Amino acid sequence: QVQMVESGGGLAQAGGSLRLSCTTSGSTFDDYAMGWFRQAPGKEREGVSCIHWSGSRTDYADSVKGRFTISRDNAENTLYLQMNSLKPEDTAMYYCAAGNKYYGGFSCGALNVEYWGQGTQVTVSS
Repeated sequence: QVQMVESGGGLAQAGGSLRLSCTTSGSTFDDYAMGWFRQAPGKEREGVSCIHWSGSRTDYADSVKGRFTISRDNAENTLYLQMNSLKPEDTAMYYCAAGNKYYGGFSCGALNVEYWGQGTQVTVSS
């Protein structure tokens, strides 16, 4: 009964901020890499940002570097994504993900996702 529940999505205006949270239950994820992926209608899912289980390594999509910050609190079983300077192109469904295997150097693209959350919608208006 593993659950990963996202929250914090909603409507924001361009230049605004949102903070996404992913709270996990039913399993221990303190030894898992975790991350955020997003998918806009008609487009392929892409990795936004991922973080090593220890928090020592992170990965960001080029499109969000300098604007988004990923963090985690293993004691609270929670993953966060602070999103600043939002742009309309950030509009998408955002999914929390976890995995403990990689197919290369640490990155969202190399992460073998084992668990997914149900998603939280982020909409950014002009």
